[in-house]
Amino acid sequence: MSMRTLPLLFLNLGGEMLYILDQRLRAQNIPGDKARKDEWTEVDRKRVMNDIISTMFNRKFMEELFKPQELYSKKALRTVYDRLAHASIMRLNQASMDKLYDLMTMAFKYQVLLCPRPKDVLLVTFNHLDAIKGLIQDSPTILHQVDETFRQLTDIYGGLSAGEFQLIRQTLLIFFQDLHIRVSIFLKDKVQNSNGRFVLPASGPVPWGTEVPGLIRTFNSKGEEVKRTEFKHGGSYVAALKEGSLELYGDRVLKLGTNMYSVNRPVETHMSAASKNLASQTQESIVPNPLAKEELNLLARLIGGMGIQKPSGPEPGFRLNLFTTDEEEEQAALTRPEELSYEVINIQATQDQQTNQELARIMGEFEITDQSRRSASKGDDLLAMMDEL
Repeated sequence: MSMRTLPLLFLNLGGEMLYILDQRLRAQNIPGDKARKDEWTEVDRKRVMNDIISTMFNRKFMEELFKPQELYSKKALRTVYDRLAHASIMRLNQASMDKLYDLMTMAFKYQVLLCPRPKDVLLVTFNHLDAIKGLIQDSPTILHQVDETFRQLTDIYGGLSAGEFQLIRQTLLIFFQDLHIRVSIFLKDKVQNSNGRFVLPASGPVPWGTEVPGLIRTFNSKGEEVKRTEFKHGGSYVAALKEGSLELYGDRVLKLGTNMYSVNRPVETHMSAASKNLASQTQESIVPNPLAKEELNLLARLIGGMGIQKPSGPEPGFRLNLFTTDEEEEQAALTRPEELSYEVINIQATQDQQTNQELARIMGEFEITDQSRRSASKGDDLLAMMDEL
């Protein structure tokens, strides 16, 4: 397991979340002079994007995220994105949030599987960040936050070896290995089978620095080539024209990680039979162990560094539906396996003194108001801790 995987997982899943939310907000957009108080306008869309991106790229949170550490569990990461998605005036109910997380995870899983080289997962990340910058062109302060994250990625990952990137890719695939959720876009494009598994192509450019398959060279003991044998590989491959750039404004070449929702079309998700069977067997969502509880409490403190602000004053939160109709949303909530609905659980932190001291040290690195420190429930109940931020 690589200790450098978490930042790439968080940023890429966050990028996919922003693509989906932006697409749905544009689809439900109403001209400002015609919108009712409970309807979305272009001003609302920009505000939501700015709030979420500003929270996502908070400096202190990024500093904590980039420290070498193991991946968190799916439930813990789901909790982070739930709070991140609600860092603005937008509100999602349980069914829409479940669908959002399903789309995010399956999209990034597909991108990791199709990366020509393990190192290309960094180019996928840069594609996401490039697109995120396009959503906040009129917000120079937030643009600076994203550019700082670019520099951190370049400094930390730019010098890693091919072996280290292979370990990162393997860690990501282990994280995604049991997820087989069918997505309508992938099914229509015939890159996903009806069982939820992806179809790997046998065509296209080969990885940069490699040759098109079809030739076997034989060498003698002196290293001299003595024979060449051609074979039919059964694919349709071409040589890569150039390597993707890791510069701030470079040409990534690779298209994985760009916004596949730029063309407006509805997206549906369906649980495959394999995923339903897995859900009935897993115990993680039903009986969380003490270490998982401590992990979630640690994440609660990390999210404190995001600076999430709840809507204040009389202004209500706007509801966003990721389904075509309210009826579809209600039906999805009823038919989704209970084990795969990531409801937040109430947690009592274990009384391990050393662990609590470490958590307190991390918490002390963030700026916390006196009012938050006086809260009686802070440190005990995960949901309460996050709601108070």
